[in-house]
Amino acid sequence: MYVRPKKALGQHFLQDVSVAQRIVDALCSAHIPDGYCFGERFPVLEVGPGRGVLTQFLLGQEKVDLCAVELDREAVDYLLVRYPELNGRLIHGDFLNLDVKRFFSGPFLIIGNFPYNISSQIFFRILDHRDQVPMAVGMVQKEVAERIASPPGNKTYGILSVLLQAWYNIEYLFTVSEGVFVPPPKVKSAVIRISRNDRKKLDCSEILFKQLVKATFNQRRKTIRNSIKSVTGLTPLVDHPILALRPEQLGVEQFIELTNYVEMEVSQESIMSP
Repeated sequence: MYVRPKKALGQHFLQDVSVAQRIVDALCSAHIPDGYCFGERFPVLEVGPGRGVLTQFLLGQEKVDLCAVELDREAVDYLLVRYPELNGRLIHGDFLNLDVKRFFSGPFLIIGNFPYNISSQIFFRILDHRDQVPMAVGMVQKEVAERIASPPGNKTYGILSVLLQAWYNIEYLFTVSEGVFVPPPKVKSAVIRISRNDRKKLDCSEILFKQLVKATFNQRRKTIRNSIKSVTGLTPLVDHPILALRPEQLGVEQFIELTNYVEMEVSQESIMSP
């Protein structure tokens, strides 16, 4: 039985078992953030196991209670033959539409060689379940990994950087060359690890925070003053130093400050309107 890599699914199958072992070790040997209780084994969801190069090492970890989700029917059939231990623990479905609470009532970890065409969406989905996912290790395009790990002030710093860094500590672990995949991608890959930080809640409206992060980076050449005006119609009543900056200059705390400022300005404007 053979699993053909499918371009439509963004599949590039990792062939180097030493790289696979390093990825699994990056999850299994890491310190799980405080505040998350597991028993002797911790639940792990592998996203897109493909031909099972990570799966073989995950199944060999006594402390891992493995579950996997795979969209490719051909890969599902192959995995069930190659790894019969996955019977009852392999979900044929799309992680982006997965009803996580149906399979995990408590916290769980995530690992995977994420398909390039949906890697950002996977991280947004992890954010949706951040209270259940204390840690994730994933291989993605190198530029995506750099964007996620980028500090403020870099050209690669963007929407995903801010939203993930608000809730997770980011570690760029190592770079992976094109030649260890079938078919070889046209870009390098990288492995990152994200671990929940100590933040329990944002000190501002989370909905408005997300709206402002997305709105300002979608007009990243504009100053904050101009981008929020074009989105909200708000003409600031009180000046603020942040308004003269561009979004890539703002860290998470400054975006929180901006959110509270905009909320105050909207409130003041509504009070003053006849």
